[in-house]
Amino acid sequence: MKRKYAAILGNLGNTCDRFCSSYKTNPSTLEMLKAAANLPNVTGIELVGTWDIKPETAGEMKTALADLGLDCVSIIPDLFADNRYWKGSYSSKDAAVRQEAIDYTRKMCDIAGEMNCEIVNIWPGQDGYDYLLAADYEKEREWLCEAITLLATEYPKLKFALEYKPKEPRTHSYLARMADSLLLAQETGCDNVGVCIDTGHAFNAGEVVAESIVLAKRAGNRLFHMHFNDNYTAWDDDMIVGSIHTVCYLEMLYWLDRCDYKGWLSMDQYPYREDAAGAIGESIEWLCKFDKILQTHRASIDELVAQGDAVATSRFLRSVIC
Repeated sequence: MKRKYAAILGNLGNTCDRFCSSYKTNPSTLEMLKAAANLPNVTGIELVGTWDIKPETAGEMKTALADLGLDCVSIIPDLFADNRYWKGSYSSKDAAVRQEAIDYTRKMCDIAGEMNCEIVNIWPGQDGYDYLLAADYEKEREWLCEAITLLATEYPKLKFALEYKPKEPRTHSYLARMADSLLLAQETGCDNVGVCIDTGHAFNAGEVVAESIVLAKRAGNRLFHMHFNDNYTAWDDDMIVGSIHTVCYLEMLYWLDRCDYKGWLSMDQYPYREDAAGAIGESIEWLCKFDKILQTHRASIDELVAQGDAVATSRFLRSVIC
């Protein structure tokens, strides 16, 4: 199966954190687009709403992507950095804020339609809680479900990919793990609501990503999108793929094939101090390397999975990796 690789545009720009407001000089949008187009095997780009694209700039962006031979893979509404949503977007206790979040997402959905983009990737990073006895888990989760259901019903031709993450910026996120996300997707009753697995978020959540891929398949083919990066599991470090984990990615690709995933493999990194294009390119090269191992040894891996012999599996991995 031919893989489709993409990258989030902002990963090629400035990086910051709560200690330093700017680690790099931010290039222009066109400069970042050209850098993305030069990445190995990349044919798609993800755009963050308001940061990268607005209703008034959609036409210009569509032309720029066409000129560079890039597809618009997904639109990511900014529900995490806009201070209107500092205490939640779809699950805010303030009904006016909830309505603002829905109306804003509608604009992003309209942009997706204009860009011939089929995925709206939802990461509601501010939807969660920090302190005990300060959140109405029942009502706030219901509001979150109502918002997603409404949007998915209004835009039946779009796929809504729910991206989960256990923490940050809140200490607890309402979409924390695969199970939370699948439950919400099924509660909507909408076939166009599914899940985006960010590998680093899943590592941080203590998940075995390949198993999460299977769970999404068993829940009704609800794996809509994939974000790739790496970390030490304690935090969302957004590092180069393969810099920490190796076997995990080989297993992921194997189960993506077994579960007939035909979507994009999109790089979502935050290269604070590294050359951005170089770091993202390395991630793709690692995935290509793992994929080559998989394609060459698929029959052997099939047999190892069927056997369940850890020693035989270790011997095989040592032979193909070392």
